[in-house]
Amino acid sequence: MWFDFSQVACAYLLGSIPFGLLSSKFITGIDPRTIGSGNIGFTNVLRVSGKKAGTYALIGDVGKGALATLGLPHAIPMHATEPQVVLLIAFAVVTGHCYSIFLRFHGGKGVATALGAILGFDVFLGLSALAIWIVAVAIWKYAALGALITSGVLPLLVLASDPTTDRILFSTCITLMIWIRHRDNLKRLIAGTESRIGSNTNS
Repeated sequence: MWFDFSQVACAYLLGSIPFGLLSSKFITGIDPRTIGSGNIGFTNVLRVSGKKAGTYALIGDVGKGALATLGLPHAIPMHATEPQVVLLIAFAVVTGHCYSIFLRFHGGKGVATALGAILGFDVFLGLSALAIWIVAVAIWKYAALGALITSGVLPLLVLASDPTTDRILFSTCITLMIWIRHRDNLKRLIAGTESRIGSNTNS
């Protein structure tokens, strides 16, 4: 399979844009990396900078994932509509969010950007994952637990819907990345110190 590496590079750079940090700094002047969990994602930005900044962070993170898989194949069309290349683009944009070149390869935890990227190439799969996250959070009130459950189930959703080798590999890699990025949350969940949605402590 031949493709122009610029597609993947552009997806990584797009994912690297830290919308959570930018929205928080612009609206409140707060750097979310210094407060709460220190994460630049939606949950921590919502907690430390308020609903407006949190909403912008969520829209930006989901949006850049969707833009990568929906827009880049048409903006840089060198074989980019091939399913394997779209999956590479999706993985690159999530990697950029988690390991941003603009933040010295630090970043968020990948959930919102992964959701946007998946919605961009498979709406049913993306909505199924979103529904699982909503149900998990509604039951247990932990955003991190919702992310861990949803990402853990993602490969099973792929197996049930469109079990190609490329999709299984993609979903497994996304699951591993999200679990790695949530390792501190997992430790706090096990210890019983993870904060619930709506609390004012670390998440």
